[in-house]
Amino acid sequence: MAAAAALEAVAPTGALWGLVQDFVMGQQEGPADQVAADVKSGSYTVLQVVEALGSSLENPEPRTRARGIQLLSQVLLQCHSLLLEKEVIHLILFYENRLKDHHLVIPSVLQGLRALSLCMALPPGLAVSVLKAIFQEVHVQSLPQVDRHTVYSIITNFMRTREEELKGLGADFTFGFIQVMDGEKDPRNLLVAFRIVHDLISRDYSLGPFVEELFEVTSCYFPIDFTPPPNDPYGIQREDLILSLRAVLASTPRFAEFLLPLLIEKVDSEILSAKLDSLQTLTACCAVYGQKELKDFLPSLWASIRREVFQTASERVEADGLAALHSLTACLSRSVLRADAEDLLDSFLSNILQDCRHHLCEPDMKLVWPSAKLLQAAAGASARACDHITSNVLPLLLEQFHKHSQSNQRRTILEMMLGFLKLHQKWSYEDKDERPLNGFRDQLCSLVFMALTDPSTQLQLVGIRTLAVLGAQPDLLSSGDLELAVGHLYRLSFLEEDSQSCRAAALEASGALATLYPVAFSSHLVPKLAEELGRGQLDLARGDEPIKCSRHLRCLQALSAISTHPSIVKETLPLLLQHLCQMNKGTNEVIAVCQSLQQVAEKCQQDPESCWYFHQTAVPCLLALAVQASMPEKEHSVLRKVLLEDEVLAAMVSVIGTATTHLSPDLAAQSVARIVPLFLDGNVSFLPENSFPCRFQPFQNGSSGQRRLVALLMAFVCSLPRNVEIPQLNQLMRELVELSCCPSCPSSSTAAAKCFAGLLNKLPTGQQLDEFLQLAVDKVEAGLSPGPYRSQAFTLLLWVTKALVLRYHPLSSCLTDQLMGLLGDPELGPAAADGFSLLMSDCTDVLTRAGHAEVRIMFRQRFFTDNVPALVQGFHAASQDVKPNYLKGLSHVLNRLPKPVLLPELPTLLSLLLEALSCSDSVVQLSTLSCLQPLLLEAPQVMSLHVDTLVTKFLNLSSSPSMAVRIAALQCMHALTRLPTPVLLPYKPQVIRALAKPLDDKKRLVRKEAVSARGEWFLLGSPGS
Repeated sequence: MAAAAALEAVAPTGALWGLVQDFVMGQQEGPADQVAADVKSGSYTVLQVVEALGSSLENPEPRTRARGIQLLSQVLLQCHSLLLEKEVIHLILFYENRLKDHHLVIPSVLQGLRALSLCMALPPGLAVSVLKAIFQEVHVQSLPQVDRHTVYSIITNFMRTREEELKGLGADFTFGFIQVMDGEKDPRNLLVAFRIVHDLISRDYSLGPFVEELFEVTSCYFPIDFTPPPNDPYGIQREDLILSLRAVLASTPRFAEFLLPLLIEKVDSEILSAKLDSLQTLTACCAVYGQKELKDFLPSLWASIRREVFQTASERVEADGLAALHSLTACLSRSVLRADAEDLLDSFLSNILQDCRHHLCEPDMKLVWPSAKLLQAAAGASARACDHITSNVLPLLLEQFHKHSQSNQRRTILEMMLGFLKLHQKWSYEDKDERPLNGFRDQLCSLVFMALTDPSTQLQLVGIRTLAVLGAQPDLLSSGDLELAVGHLYRLSFLEEDSQSCRAAALEASGALATLYPVAFSSHLVPKLAEELGRGQLDLARGDEPIKCSRHLRCLQALSAISTHPSIVKETLPLLLQHLCQMNKGTNEVIAVCQSLQQVAEKCQQDPESCWYFHQTAVPCLLALAVQASMPEKEHSVLRKVLLEDEVLAAMVSVIGTATTHLSPDLAAQSVARIVPLFLDGNVSFLPENSFPCRFQPFQNGSSGQRRLVALLMAFVCSLPRNVEIPQLNQLMRELVELSCCPSCPSSSTAAAKCFAGLLNKLPTGQQLDEFLQLAVDKVEAGLSPGPYRSQAFTLLLWVTKALVLRYHPLSSCLTDQLMGLLGDPELGPAAADGFSLLMSDCTDVLTRAGHAEVRIMFRQRFFTDNVPALVQGFHAASQDVKPNYLKGLSHVLNRLPKPVLLPELPTLLSLLLEALSCSDSVVQLSTLSCLQPLLLEAPQVMSLHVDTLVTKFLNLSSSPSMAVRIAALQCMHALTRLPTPVLLPYKPQVIRALAKPLDDKKRLVRKEAVSARGEWFLLGSPGS
């Protein structure tokens, strides 16, 4: 028994000894992992490993000792959490002693110390002992990069877990680290070293007398000049080092006396990157500096920043210089002053004003804008700075405006003034008397009104923007000023076509000011617009010249623009609706009114009260007009005839949809309880003027005019929130399915199909959804067989498929397969191909996210993955006469697919896309060209393999009968120049000759693209191209 026990005890030791020998003497790496695994499993202890290494650790040959320590260190790195405190003490003493060993041993010793620095069982005091030993015994910068990194890791680990002990070392720890880091060159190590220095400062380690030394050991790398090698596996970028060093330099005010002279020197250098880095570092420093640190350097800093902004040709340097000045001023503004201390902010701003002020008097000279930008950068830093500069600059600019009479000079001066006025919007003043602009109110208003009446459009434009900014200042405009302002905006809103930008700015300013001053706009502008609208009504009735008709359109735009406040909406909306009811003119005029109504509805969406007011006022009125128009009467008015046209119904659909999407569920439920019975039961009681000659029954054998109004029902119910319950839903869905397959009125059957699909998309999963789906599938299957409503059944299939594709419904794949099967149908094949465009594109009236439809974020990618392989397979199997349908469907899918998804699949699909270019269908050609153009830019290597085919096809299509195809082909010829130049050069003469023909194209847009493309081909291969 005793012999057996002895054998069991010796066996593992023998196996361990064998592994040790294989690693140390046999130079094998695998045994280290095996030993570590055995220690973790409990087969051996760390003590047994040390005993097994005994002869190796005492071997006179340094390489053998190094291999022995390397094995122990690798085991400790994997098993440090198992060590006991007693074991850690002995191992620390052992490793510290070995730091005095041969230099070949040191790397393995450092790895062991790194493992021990991770031990939770490390007794107090040993962290300090280890670091003292490293600082004393190891010349770190003579070690290889990986071993230097190990030293930084040891320091980092101890700073994280033994902070108080290290702080007990005082400044000795800082000095020791300075010695370790001094001379470091590897960017991987510098990132770690900069982080250690930042932690030294931010965690309040004692720097003692070594502040300057610590600054010198880090600032010697400023500015960073590092270019990562190609295919760098470590991924360290120059920006990483810049930000890491900047965090160090800007971490303490104690560096200021050393850093600021360095920054001034680098800003004044000729190296662009040094200027940018220095200015950005100065901006970062201002966040932690105070007046004391900046005081002695302010004149030099200002001189350097001023010179860069005045003289630089780089916009980046200018922007960073202005940002630095802004930060400097903000730093001086927030410093707390003693009663007897000098106010550096005032003196600093006075210097800026002294150097810049006189340039503002020369609006034609090049330094006027740099000076204005410098003053505005300083003024934007604080309320004090803004007051100081504005009070000095505004009187000067007001004087200069009156002194200079030319419009371009006045525009420059007013633009500068506008910049200063905008800055005042950042600061709030509780006391009205403290507001600095109040003293200039009369002068500013007078000046702005002069600008608004100037013949120069550009000066008027700046005047409008200035008026909007003045109006945003609380209590700045008096009632008289407001009346004048409203009068000017009214006039500017009716400017001619050549002043379109000015008119658009006037409308925008009117909307912004109407929000702030609703009473003024209601009193002075709305009555004028109402009067103009009445005149426009008479002009339209008489069929007057187009100029008066355009004034009518601008009046509508002005009414919608100022409808930004609930009280104004209550005046403008009845005006627009009344105007619509009284119209007796053509389609375009009715559509213009509907577009204005939609814009008002969009503005009302932000305010629940206005949204509900618009909905309950406009929607019943529009429905009443439409229902009246659908009734049979002996004498049809122009309006009734126009209201049933597709374009007008589409405009009304937009108004109703926009008015519905933002309703709260409670209010939406009130509305749906009235509108659905209107269409199902003919309940017209809620409509204004609801006396009609016969019943409204769009679903029960109603006239074609009544059926067309299903589009308005679609706009309403498909824009409701998903949680609104729709009354009589079962009856409504059945009626919609029946109407969708009615052959007598294509537009109403399409609207019914879209409405059915929109409701289907929002229904929760369950029995009701399944029943409606089965209803649709049965109707489609019956309709697709030869019969009178085959086309309508296909439209229903298409919209139901889209509704299900968007929400990832399982049945969508079956319906898509059915749609794909129709690509081979002689009658429906082309329509089925176009259907893939509908499935992949966004709609505007139904199945939209704004209308609360369920739209999954990656439905296009999923549709591509699920269906493109079948499309490709179907193409190869199809007969020659239907192959174009497959190409068309594929082209539509790929054209609307996000390009990052398409690029990996490009090699397998490119041959089909090239074949699609030979298709005679211009829609296929245009879709394919639109798909290929971005691919030429994003995947040049793949595309260059087919350059011969691409050049031939694009040149052929540049003579297509379709203008859109010619333009797209020429754009692709332009994009071809992004392919590798050696691949293209053989084709250069042929292309330049071929592109001479479209230079004489009868269409200007084609000629423009031809010039652009031919110019790029001319430059191909030339120096610098």
